[in-house]
Order: sequence, then structure tokens, then C-alpha cells
Amino acid sequence: MRIESHLRVSCLRHAGKTAIVDGARRVSYAELCNASDGLAAWFIENGVGRGDRVVVFAGNGWQTAVAFYAVWKAGAVACPVNPSTRAKRLAFIIADCSPAAIVADARGAPTVADALAINPEARPATVLTRPHPALPGAADFEQCLETGPFSADPALCDDDLAAIIYTSGSTGDPKGVMMGHDNIDAATASIVSYLGNVEGDVILNVLPLSFGYGLTQLLTSVRVGATLVLEKSFAYPAAVLERLHEERVTGFPMVPSMIALLLRMDELDPALFAGLRYITSAAAPLPVAHIRRLRALLPGVQLYSMYGQTECVRATWLPPGDIDLCPASAGIAIPGTAIQVVDEAGIEVAPGIVGELVVSGPHIMRGYWNNADATADALRPDPLTGSLRLHTGDLFFADSDGYVTFVSRRDDIIKTGGFKVAPREVESALYDLEGVVEALVVGMPDPVLGETLKAMIVKSADTLTAEDVLRHCVRMLNDFMVPRQVEFCQALPKTGSGKLSRRLASDGGTTP
Repeated sequence: MRIESHLRVSCLRHAGKTAIVDGARRVSYAELCNASDGLAAWFIENGVGRGDRVVVFAGNGWQTAVAFYAVWKAGAVACPVNPSTRAKRLAFIIADCSPAAIVADARGAPTVADALAINPEARPATVLTRPHPALPGAADFEQCLETGPFSADPALCDDDLAAIIYTSGSTGDPKGVMMGHDNIDAATASIVSYLGNVEGDVILNVLPLSFGYGLTQLLTSVRVGATLVLEKSFAYPAAVLERLHEERVTGFPMVPSMIALLLRMDELDPALFAGLRYITSAAAPLPVAHIRRLRALLPGVQLYSMYGQTECVRATWLPPGDIDLCPASAGIAIPGTAIQVVDEAGIEVAPGIVGELVVSGPHIMRGYWNNADATADALRPDPLTGSLRLHTGDLFFADSDGYVTFVSRRDDIIKTGGFKVAPREVESALYDLEGVVEALVVGMPDPVLGETLKAMIVKSADTLTAEDVLRHCVRMLNDFMVPRQVEFCQALPKTGSGKLSRRLASDGGTTP
């Protein structure tokens, strides 16, 4: 089923129901459907055709939701880009995907103008949610919605390309992950099934809609006819939690850095979460210490710990009933898919043996846009069956029941004095120390050992010292895993999606 078809179905069933809450603006399913029809008609009038790319460079707002569905109705391919992206990076993406159009909010207009100046040969049609002098020739979003009538192309089909989602580029230049309508439909169907989403759900989303995890909240909400409450960010947690309470939110998708902020709040009132049914956590492993504290704070709320990649949306989920028994586990394959832990030859390894996680199913990507070499490396045939599997590049081990546990990114392994250290194992020990809010462990060059370990820590207690950290590590870890350096930071570098970035930390950089 094509993605926009779910909007039409939900509009038929719940025309007057609120689909999107954006500040004081409440958009019904009928309004969302009609507005996206109008913008789709404008796209078609301005030369956007089937398979053309449209960059969506806007923050969390109702207009962004309209833009996505308009792109799909026009038969085009959505290319979401985080609105905090700098001009040089946006210019790379524009050069890579050659968009026929760009939809941006006013805040992003100067960045779009600078990126287009870097790519003078690019001539996309541009739409702004509000006028801005940086792009004087851009069309006005509200006026575009009045274009009509819209008529869908009957040739559009489920296996058309739906999106090119650029990775965060944490290991180099961003790669464009190609997802078809059928891939995304399979992923959202699976997610809805294990979360038990229904039309009565109210989902609060602060994750960027440009981020796969954030965009999934829009798609699953519309799929079941639920209500999606959009917030711009989690910069002011108290205000977000007040909105959660006011809107009687039932589902709250989070990332570990958000949960760390939540757990730092003084005198957090559990009554704010009275209507909450579940919290999901993805994008990075949730520290066991945080799981235990969150479970103690909100014992009646189901906590879903999940693992996924842009290349497959979601790969695993840990059923909430298991989280107290095996909190470090990433769980089992999401419904309708399969996972295996394999060796270098692609053969499944025995339980307890560390290997690479591979994913198979209808939800895995088509490949990387304009990057055949990277595609061939990520999508490889099963040596036994010949079917394509996604090689995640992440190291896991499985138990005898098929539950998998994340060990490390293959590229993150630190080699020190002949030993291999998975930084997450050291970070897990650090999170067990009272006063540690966030932690990253990176390798530092060493002329004798090759690399040594450095711990970068955000702390909540001023009394916590480097000596305290090292004493704790000596008690908890093997000698070769004890960091040689401890650095206390006000904040740790993160990607645009809120994930702690080991590469940026190693480079001494900041959030892009």
C-alpha cells in the first residue's frame, strides 16, 4: 500500500478528528488531506513528476506533515533534511539527489539560499512556509495549498521509491537511504502491531520529522487514525511534559539523551504521566541504569527498548514484560522480519558468540542513492539462501531464545595494547556510578598501546571527581578497559537526531 493511501483511509473514517496538534493549531484529517492535495497539485503544475526528488527542509510543524503527503501524492520522492543542517552539508545533499523542488520554513531560507549558491546549476522550485528575503522568488506555502484540482496519477504503485533519507554521516559523508512505499508500509505495519497503536492514541513527538524515528511517528499515527502532537524540541522539558499532560498523551517516543534529561529534573511529578501508556526508546542503546530509574519512576508505563537503523527503520524490540528481566537486551526481531548474528562469512554463529547483526524482511532499504559500492557492502546475499540481507555493521550476541544484545559498532571497537574494547561496555559501567548523567568513551592515540581510553562525562553532582570515576572503573572493569583520562563536559556532542556522536567526540567537534 502506498503511504498516502493511509491518509485517505483515515480521512474517510475520521474526517473531523484532529490529526495534528501544532501549538495552538489543530489540523483535522480532512484539512490535512485537502491541504496536501493542494500542494501536490502545485508540485505537478511546477514540473515535479513521478520519481522526482523533493527536499523537505523544515522543522516540526503541520506544514511539514502536509509537505510529506503532498510529495507522495504527486508521485515524487521525499528527501527530509534536518533544518539545523549547515549550508555545506545541504549543498552536498542537493548535489547528490538533484531535487526538483525544496520546501523550507522561513528559518531555513538563508541556509537554502547559501546551499543553492554553492550549487548554481541547481534550479529547484522553492516553497516557503512564510516569506523570507533570502529567497524572494519562493512560492508562498499557504497560496500553494489553494492550487487545484488535484488528480492522482493512476500509474503510481506500491514499489515506487518513497523517500531518500540521508544518514547522519557519523562515519563520513551522508548516504541517501532509498526506501520504497512497500518498505515503509511494511515497517509501519510491524511497529503498529507490537506497540498496539489504535485510533484513540495521542502521540507526542519532539523528534525531528527529518529523522527516520521522528517521521515514523507521523506515519504510524496517520495509519491508525490517531492524533500526533508536535513539539519543536525537548530543550524545555517541563513545557513538553505540561503539554503531554494537557493533551492526555498515550505514547511518547524518546531517545536516551532525552531520558537522561528527564531523569535530571527535580521533583518530577508522576501525575503528569497519568494517561501515558508507553514510552519508546531508540536511536542508541538505553543504559540499564536509566531503565531502572525510569521503571521506578513510572512503573505503570510500558517501556519499549528498540534497535533500528535508517536502512530498515526498525529491527528489534524488547517486549515490555521482559525489560526488568533482561534490561540490557535489544530484544527480538520485529514482527514479519528476521535477524541473525553472523560471522565474517555470513554464517549464523552460536548463542553467546559476538558477530554482526544482519536483518532481512520487506522493510529493508533498496540501497544507497548514487552509491553502488556502499549498497553492495550493506546488502549482501545470504550464503545459504541467496536472499539479500542488510548488514548493519553492528556487533551483537544472541541468547538461546533469540534475544540479541548490542555490543558495539564494528568501527567503534578500540584496540589498546592488543586487547579489543567495546566502548559501550565501559559506558555501561560508568552509568552505574551515581552522578553520571551521560557518558561517551573514545579511543585516543598512544605511541605504545596504539590507543587508550578516554571517558567524557556529563555529571549531575559537583562532588564527583575523576578519581571517583577511576576508582569505580577499577572495581567494575578489567584493567585494560579502565580509562586513562576522564573529562567532565557541560554537554556531549550529538548528531542532528539527538544521538550521542562518538566521532564528533573523538574529533573534539560539536553537534552539526
